[in-house]
Amino acid sequence: MVKKIVQWFEQQAFGVCEWWGKLLGIRTTTVRMYFIYLSFFTFGSLIIIYFILAFILLTLLFVSFWV
Repeated sequence: MVKKIVQWFEQQAFGVCEWWGKLLGIRTTTVRMYFIYLSFFTFGSLIIIYFILAFILLTLLFVSFWV
């Protein structure tokens, strides 16, 4: 059951953590853990940054698809 939830979340997420992991050369799980910890310390303000990065990522994917 937990594996299905994790798989669903990873499919539905925008892939921002994976993108940052590849860009920085570190594991995706490390990026996710730092994101979670920093979200707690900054009272969730990183959620806004996450959505901005997701928008940028989706825009880049859309543009590269049409080029």
